[in-house]
Amino acid sequence: MKDLTIILFERLGLLLVIAFVLTRTPGFKSLLYREFSLKMSLVHALVFGIFGIASTVTGIMISEQGEIIHAFVIFPVADGQLIVSLSLVAIVIAGLLGGPIVGLGAGLIAGIHLMFLGGVGWLANGMVNPLTGLLAGMTARFFSNERVISPLKALFIGVFPPVLQMQLLLIIYTTGDNMVDIVDRIGLPLVLSNSIAIAIFTTMIRVVMKEQENEAAIATKQALTIAEEALPFLKKDSNKDVANGLANLLYERLELAAVSVTNKQEVLAHKGLGDKHHLIGESIKTPLAFKAIETKKMQVTYLKTDISCEEEKCPLEAAIIIPITEAEEVTNLITFYFRKSQHITPVELMLAEGLGQFISNQLTVLTTEKLKAHIRDAELRNLQAQINPHFLFNTLQLIASLFREDPTTARHITLQLANYMRFNLRLVSKSLVELEKECEHVQAYTSIIQERFRGRLQIDFMMPDDVSGIFIPPSTIQPLVENAVQHGLKNVTDQAKVEIKMVKADGELSVTVRDNGSGFPKHILPLVSHTPLVDNQNGGTGIYNVNQRLVHLIGESARLHIRNLSSGGSEVRFSIPIANQLEEGQVSG
Repeated sequence: MKDLTIILFERLGLLLVIAFVLTRTPGFKSLLYREFSLKMSLVHALVFGIFGIASTVTGIMISEQGEIIHAFVIFPVADGQLIVSLSLVAIVIAGLLGGPIVGLGAGLIAGIHLMFLGGVGWLANGMVNPLTGLLAGMTARFFSNERVISPLKALFIGVFPPVLQMQLLLIIYTTGDNMVDIVDRIGLPLVLSNSIAIAIFTTMIRVVMKEQENEAAIATKQALTIAEEALPFLKKDSNKDVANGLANLLYERLELAAVSVTNKQEVLAHKGLGDKHHLIGESIKTPLAFKAIETKKMQVTYLKTDISCEEEKCPLEAAIIIPITEAEEVTNLITFYFRKSQHITPVELMLAEGLGQFISNQLTVLTTEKLKAHIRDAELRNLQAQINPHFLFNTLQLIASLFREDPTTARHITLQLANYMRFNLRLVSKSLVELEKECEHVQAYTSIIQERFRGRLQIDFMMPDDVSGIFIPPSTIQPLVENAVQHGLKNVTDQAKVEIKMVKADGELSVTVRDNGSGFPKHILPLVSHTPLVDNQNGGTGIYNVNQRLVHLIGESARLHIRNLSSGGSEVRFSIPIANQLEEGQVSG
């Protein structure tokens, strides 16, 4: 018995090597993740059935006299010989992983093979395999919540198939005492070898699962990290800046021979080997690139010919082509190049796929945010570009009366009104304007409003001598002055005053608008600039719109700061950086 046990374990060692190779096949993953279909079930049944046949071949034979025959079981055996098959290991694993269909199918294949080989006990050997596969598959349903059954449970389950085989041998072959002696001799070694082999196999599968999960986790984490680092480049408006930023980032972070970024027509950036002939501006020629654009799916080539490089000595021999989609349309391709096809591992494939999804999602989000921002900005500019009809009518009435009394002042106010209206009409085409233009707009408004309230209102405008190179959202200061005049000073009948002060310091321009009126009511002061107070008569909507545009176009540092002064009146203040780095389109509209 001891010798038989050792021999069985030696043969099982060979089977476990075969099993290890089996766990590395691509189709094995679908079985581990329980991605079942009739086609895949039949394929797995065939694979495990062949594995069962291999287990039979590596088994042993015992003669009626109890002699152990060490030869592999390849051809049909003599009538007086019993095949001790190890096929039950493969059949149990098939049932536990694939369910009743896979277990039964694999058992039928292995069982028919055993019946073909013949010998003593051929019928029992043939029957026990499909029965074991079916029962193992039904047993697996009790552990359906477990992706892979634990080795301890597998060890326990592995005890029963050899016991069932022994029972069938004793039931079917009732004549003679030899069968009882044979069963007594092979029973315990079979139970031990089968149960331990099944436990080792399940442990092996759990290790493979762990490896796959670790590889996927590492690839996902790396893809997410790179996608986050790529965000500043994705926000750039220039496609070439985006491409150069991505190519440099990916080449630095990943161990690649080269990285290329293209649009749907030409190469925008190439970093790494082959940069002497993979030129920027060159049209894309790879058929797989066009296939990636058409199918919106990642393409992989392990052949140098598929890269379609005209340079004979090009060191790039394999590639992964990743489509980048924006609003469900492919806009760019990122290509990972490798010196050898063997360098493309499952980790690289998972990383490439995850990276493509992350970057595509980020681009879609950024596009949506930009669209919303443009719509919001256009709405605010349209709102601020609307000229208050009361202001226009009052100014025209003022001009009409001045023409009789003071024609020179009337002409001056007429020019100021023209400048004011011209500026407002141009608001819808610009996001930022030169500070000089904004100051001219404010001066045009203050000239008109001071003439209207001559003798009752004084507006002081203090600004630095040089305000060049500073940009500001249009119609930012004028609504604050208008709010101070219309709401802050509405109850002041004499010596009303508004002060507009600009100061350059520490790389910033600070703008302050003060008045000596009644200030903001205490109950709305915390809400001003944060909420559009449409039903309020204290300028809540105009100040809110100004604050929204400052924050959106310049940043949180430009947010309005509002307070009531202890001496009476209120103060609205904000700061903008002097060195604004702006795109030409923002300034010129």
